[in-house]
Amino acid sequence: MSAPILYSIVPARPEAHLYRVTCTVEDPDPAGQQFALPAWIPGSYMIREFARHVVSIGARSRGRPVTLEKLDKHTWRAQAVTGPLAVTCEVYAWDLSVRGAHLDTGHGFFNGACVFLRVLGQEHALCELEIVRPRGARYRNWRVATAMPRKGAKPYGFGSYAAADYDELIDHPVEMGEFSLASFRVGGVSHDIAISGRHRADLARLRRDLKRLCGEHIRFFGEPAPMKRYVFLVTAVGEGYGGLEHRASTALLCSRDDLPREGETEVTERYRTFLGLVSHEYFHAWNVKRIKPAAFDPYDLDRENYTTLLWAFEGITSYYDDLALVRCGLIEKKDYLEVLGRSVTTYLRAPGRAKQSLAESSFDAWIKYYRPDENSPNAAVSYYVKGSLVALCLDLLIRDKTRGRKSLDDVMRVLWRRHGLTGVGVEEDGIERLAEQAAGLKLKRYFDDWLRSTRELPLKALLASHGVEMKLRPAESAQDKGGRPARSKNAAGLAMLGLRARAQGDDTAVTHVLEGGAAQEAGIAAGDLIVAVDGLRPGQTGLDAALARRRAGERVGIHAFRRDELMSFEALLKRPDADTCVLAESAGARRAQLERWLGKRRG
Repeated sequence: MSAPILYSIVPARPEAHLYRVTCTVEDPDPAGQQFALPAWIPGSYMIREFARHVVSIGARSRGRPVTLEKLDKHTWRAQAVTGPLAVTCEVYAWDLSVRGAHLDTGHGFFNGACVFLRVLGQEHALCELEIVRPRGARYRNWRVATAMPRKGAKPYGFGSYAAADYDELIDHPVEMGEFSLASFRVGGVSHDIAISGRHRADLARLRRDLKRLCGEHIRFFGEPAPMKRYVFLVTAVGEGYGGLEHRASTALLCSRDDLPREGETEVTERYRTFLGLVSHEYFHAWNVKRIKPAAFDPYDLDRENYTTLLWAFEGITSYYDDLALVRCGLIEKKDYLEVLGRSVTTYLRAPGRAKQSLAESSFDAWIKYYRPDENSPNAAVSYYVKGSLVALCLDLLIRDKTRGRKSLDDVMRVLWRRHGLTGVGVEEDGIERLAEQAAGLKLKRYFDDWLRSTRELPLKALLASHGVEMKLRPAESAQDKGGRPARSKNAAGLAMLGLRARAQGDDTAVTHVLEGGAAQEAGIAAGDLIVAVDGLRPGQTGLDAALARRRAGERVGIHAFRRDELMSFEALLKRPDADTCVLAESAGARRAQLERWLGKRRG
C-alpha cells in the first residue's frame, strides 16, 4: 500500500487573498514526479484554468531546492529525487463563487480543484489534509465547516482531515470563519447548515424546513442515504445565486434576503427560490454524484468531458427540485404551478429552442451554456429549463400511458439501483433504454422528438391529462416572469421592441436583441445605449414606461450610442407573442391524477 499524499493549506495572507498550499509525496516517480492542477471543477462544465491563480510555486526534497519544469498550462515536472518531495504554491483566492476559492480577513472558502495539485500516477492514494488556522488574534474564533472526514481535527476545528483519494479530496469544499451553524438529523444522516456573511436568518425554521425537504429526497430514493453526514455551506451576500453539488455537501450562494427571518411564517417568493436551490443541489447527491454519465467515470480533469446527458442530470434534477417542495408540504400546489408556469415562460421566450436540440445543448455546454453572449437567446436552449420540461413530459406521459401505475419516479429508482449503488456509469442511450424497461412502454419516438429535434413539447395536452389548464398570454412588461394571470385586461394591446435591456442611469443598455423582433429589424444591436425614444430620454422607468401607450403597428424613433457614435433608428412596433404561461387546476375528473402527481407524501 502506497504512502498517503500529504497536503496542507494555510490562509497565509488573508489581507492579500493568498493561500499557501503544500503537497508532499513520500514516493515520487523516480523519473521525475509530475503534478497538475485541474482545468475545471466537476459540476460546472467550463474550462476554468485554475492554474492561472498560482502566484508562485517551488519544490524541496530533504531540505534542498528541487527544480520544477512547467510542461503545459497546468502541469509541472520535478527533477528526479530519491526521497520525499514537497511542492508549495501560493494561490490567489478572490473568486466569491461556489466553484472557486476566496479568502479575506472575514472568511475563507475553497474548492479542492482550485488549490490542490494532483500527483500524476498516484491519484488513487489516500490523501491527508492539514487545515491551518491563520495567524493573528482576529482569527481566534474561526471554525471549519466541511464534510471531509476528520482524522485528528476536533468537530468544526482546524487540524487533520482525510480523503480516500484525490477525487474525494477535491469533492469536499471547505468554509472557515465565524459562521452561523444549525444542525439536524433525518434518515440516519447528520446535517449541518453553515452560513457565512451577514444575515438575520431564522435558523430554527431553516433547520425544520430543510429537515422536511431532505427527508423527502431520502425517502424518494430509499434508505439508507448514500452519505453519513451532509453539510450545506451557505454564503449570504447582498445579491447572488448559485450552487455546486458535492458527494456529501453543497456550496450555495444566496441573497441574504432569500433566507427566512424570525417572525415570518409564509414561504415568500425569495425563500421559495432558496428552498428550490437547496432541493436541487441535495437531489444531486444521488443524480450526478453517484448516478453519473459513463463519460464522467472517471473525470478527466485536464480537458472537456463531453456527454449528451446533461438534460437528464441537470434537467431531471431541476424538475424534482420544486416538485419535492410541494410533495413534502413546504409549498402549496398553486405555488408549484406558478413556478412551473415561469419555467414554461422562460422556455417559450428563448428563440434558440428552434435552433438547438436538447442533446446538442448538453454536448455544447462547454462552449455555449457556460459562455453565454448577446446572441445566446437566439441560438441556444437551456438544458436546465428544457430538460426539466422534458422530465415533466416524460413523467406525465408514463403516468398517463400506464394509468398511474408507473411514473418517472420509478425510472429514477431503477437508475439508482442499477447505477448509483453499483457505480456503473450511464451510457449515452442508457436512460432511454432504462425508461422503456421501467415503464414497460416504447418511448423512442418521444425521445427522438424531445431530445434530438427542435419540435415543440406537448405541454398543454400532457398537463391537461393531469388536471392542469395551461394558458398563454402576452407579457405585461419586461419584469413579467409569467406564472400569474394578467393584471390588466389591456395587456394584449401592448407593443414590443423585441429586446432585453438594463437601466444605465437615465439611459437603457441593450443586452440582447431577439430574433425576428422590431429592434432587430430596425438595426438595433446588443451593446447599444438607448438615450431617446421619440426624442425623450427613457429615464429611470426605462423602455416599459416609454412604450406604455404605444400599440403594435406604430413607428417610433430611437436614438442610441453605438460605441461613441450616435445612431438613429425607426422601429415598427410588433404585437407581443403569447409566450407568458399561466397554469391552474382545472375543474373536472382529473383531480385523482393531479393528487397522485403533486400530492403530499407520507413520511
